[in-house]
Amino acid sequence: MSRPPRPTWQHVGVTAATQPPSFPAGPGTGAADADAVLLGLDPEQREVATTLRGPVCVLAGAGTGKTRAITHRIAYGVRSGQLMPASVLAVTFTNRAAGEMRGRLRALGAGGVQARTFHSAALRQLQYFWPRAVGGDVPRLLERKIQFVAEAGARCRVRLDRGELRDVTGEIEWAKVTQTVPADYPAAALKAGREAPRDTAEIAQIYGTYEQLKRDRGMIDFEDVLLLTVGILQDRHDIAEQIRTQYQHFVVDEYQDVSPLQQRLLELWLGERDNLCVVGDASQTIYSFTGATPDHLLNFRTRYPHATVVKLVRDYRSTPQVVHLANGLLSQAKGRAAEHRLELISQREPGPDPAYAEYPDEPAEAEGVARRVRDLIAAGVPAGEIAVLFRINAQSEVYEQALADAGVPYQLRGAERFFERAEVQKAVLALRGAARSAGNDPLLEDVVELGAQVRAVLSSTGWTAEPPAGSGAVRDQWESLAALVRLAEDFARARPGAGLPELTVELEERKAAQHAPTVQGVTLASLHAAKGLEWDAVFLVGLTDGMMPITYAKTDEQVEEERRLLYVGVTRARQHLTLSWALSRAPGGRASRRPSRFLNGLRPGSAAPGARAGAGAAPAERGVRRRGSRGPVLCRVCGRTLTEAGDIKLMRCGDCPSDMDEGLYERLREWRAGQSKLQGLPAYCVFTDKTLMAIAEAAPSEPGELSMISGVGGRKLDRYGADVLAICAGQDPAGEDPDDA
Repeated sequence: MSRPPRPTWQHVGVTAATQPPSFPAGPGTGAADADAVLLGLDPEQREVATTLRGPVCVLAGAGTGKTRAITHRIAYGVRSGQLMPASVLAVTFTNRAAGEMRGRLRALGAGGVQARTFHSAALRQLQYFWPRAVGGDVPRLLERKIQFVAEAGARCRVRLDRGELRDVTGEIEWAKVTQTVPADYPAAALKAGREAPRDTAEIAQIYGTYEQLKRDRGMIDFEDVLLLTVGILQDRHDIAEQIRTQYQHFVVDEYQDVSPLQQRLLELWLGERDNLCVVGDASQTIYSFTGATPDHLLNFRTRYPHATVVKLVRDYRSTPQVVHLANGLLSQAKGRAAEHRLELISQREPGPDPAYAEYPDEPAEAEGVARRVRDLIAAGVPAGEIAVLFRINAQSEVYEQALADAGVPYQLRGAERFFERAEVQKAVLALRGAARSAGNDPLLEDVVELGAQVRAVLSSTGWTAEPPAGSGAVRDQWESLAALVRLAEDFARARPGAGLPELTVELEERKAAQHAPTVQGVTLASLHAAKGLEWDAVFLVGLTDGMMPITYAKTDEQVEEERRLLYVGVTRARQHLTLSWALSRAPGGRASRRPSRFLNGLRPGSAAPGARAGAGAAPAERGVRRRGSRGPVLCRVCGRTLTEAGDIKLMRCGDCPSDMDEGLYERLREWRAGQSKLQGLPAYCVFTDKTLMAIAEAAPSEPGELSMISGVGGRKLDRYGADVLAICAGQDPAGEDPDDA
């Protein structure tokens, strides 16, 4: 047997490229004409693609095709013979973006190019060079540092609640990416204007103890990957030169988001050379709290006076109406990033004007959004092409409840991973078995086309040509399988002649990179999590002063970053855009809130910043239903007025003692599980956990008492009231006749 060749360092453990969801078409690998790669590019994109030498700075607005420009640039260089695939390193910030870039490059005939995140590229180098530079095995990677931070806090005798634990962990991450050691953290935090969650001396002590814990246990975190790689390249010139010999050309996407540590690593990769192409938009800088800064992008011409600068302003994503609002937002911006803003020009046909909606309280706002979402779906907009975006994750619960009540499927971005779902694992296992059995699988007799083969195999795991009626767990499972079918069909179009074995390899690579296909459900996500994504319809909710900009944004720069965050949200929408806010938090609360100042001069009837609004200014569209007549909601323990959504649901303050009947709560959960199975609905569509807790605490004895509990509306009272009251009375529920169900 021949011995396999020893892998070179840049290919250690490298998985093959994965295709993006759209599998973009491109010239085949054997095509001789490199100019074919340039077809379909606009003049500015073509300039990016054909400028292959020297420093290049691409200032690319939202939706202007920056990924298309830089992937075609790399492919043109490879196909024209000016760039060797193995000599190019393209880096970006997320596994999803890196996977998309690899897929596009492969489709364009440049599959040998390395496209990675900063951390992934650094980790590969660290793993390969560690034995030579340091000796021994590479320390194990700590994927969740929060547990170590908690232990470090305990050792320092500093008690941290859940929120403080998360914030202190964020401070440690910031300190590391800005290359700040524990002893220097207090001074650095003060200079940077950080809003530290605890005394900075305490955080410095926890930070130092956390580092010691890792050393004692032979572990490193993600920031250490960059720090250690930088250290090796600074100390070992021979290793640095080996990397520079391998990589001759660098492309950096989202350059406005680089941290000082990432910039230092990039400089060490480059050495004295300048074959660097960076792409970014200062108006989309929204991660300064992690150490990201647009300064490197804005100072590029100072660093490289002879650089070629190309501006991409043709917006192919959004309608003129959406682009007009986005430009209007930035026209009011201040600061250095605003001085370099790009005026976008929509390339799409006109669409509907952005809608503005005002509601009396947050539950009314959520219900109004759910109604509009349902109307869009009825009008033909796929649920997977709709998103509800909010400032902080804590805002999601009321929208989860409202969408569930409206029978609208949804998915939380950042929730359960696609390839970890039980139905997906079962389906992939079935596809793998069919691929191994080749022509011996009776399901595949006389079935030649790949998409048809996948549909035949998945029919044995629950997929049907038509979706099941309604929503719930059965529909969620069908949507997962339907996403796999769509993925197979796209894969077949991009790879003619590919079969089940090639598809199963693709699925394994996607699983490793967490590169999931699109699932048909409304997306609920924070504005930060929505960066880099887009939908046909976007709802921007909770747009009040104090939430947008958020209350702790105090300095001018912090407020301007909040404006940029809203700009990112607006530019996620292709066609439909709705902006809404609530005048109070809870039903019956004082209407003391005001729409976000960022909308002044943009929403109907509002005055521009600095102008005095007319007394008769028309408000935005009012919420359909006012709930002020219900009066304030009082804590049933201490009598105080409740304002927090979770407290209102439980009818008590969060710090007031609970008198929940644990046995009753468990009986309610068992009953809910039965209803969920009977109706084919997710459990939360019957009642959420918090609603069950509120019922178990109140133990209502008659319908009027039950109806007072938040989450028990008229429809649910009619459907489930008798059962719930029976359980609260210690009786067996009457149940539901199977024929009626």
